[in-house]
Amino acid sequence: MSPGAVRRLASGLGAGFSPVAPGTTGTLVAIPLAWALSAAPVWVRLGLLLAALPFGAWVCGAAALQDRDKDPGWVVLDEILGFLVSTAFVPAGPATYLAAFLLFRLFDIIKPPPAGGIDRRLSGGWGILLDDVFAGLYTALALALLGQLGAL
Repeated sequence: MSPGAVRRLASGLGAGFSPVAPGTTGTLVAIPLAWALSAAPVWVRLGLLLAALPFGAWVCGAAALQDRDKDPGWVVLDEILGFLVSTAFVPAGPATYLAAFLLFRLFDIIKPPPAGGIDRRLSGGWGILLDDVFAGLYTALALALLGQLGAL
């Protein structure tokens, strides 16, 4: 894959170059993708995620090598995939996706264990990606709990 293609994918087609809150901008890019995927059966969403994660780790790692930075701020493919993890198993809807967006950003920023440790211990693409996957998993669990409580 060409360096330009890696840069486009890693930046979420340029969202990562936003001068303000590139991670948040990258997460916003994920919303229409999540909405489009919501029409697919759960097993298809799961299969796509399982295929996308190693590819995403590779792209994030290649972008970091290009930039000579452990986790460049413009790399937002990790946020995109993390948000897709958070919404993979919940019904699509404005309230659900708003809650998913807010919770995902919160968990991505505060990095509760083990996400923060993974971020510090792993290098390369998996180090960039896995803390966001954990933020997505935390978000999915919180959304499931909110759904059980009737809050969504």
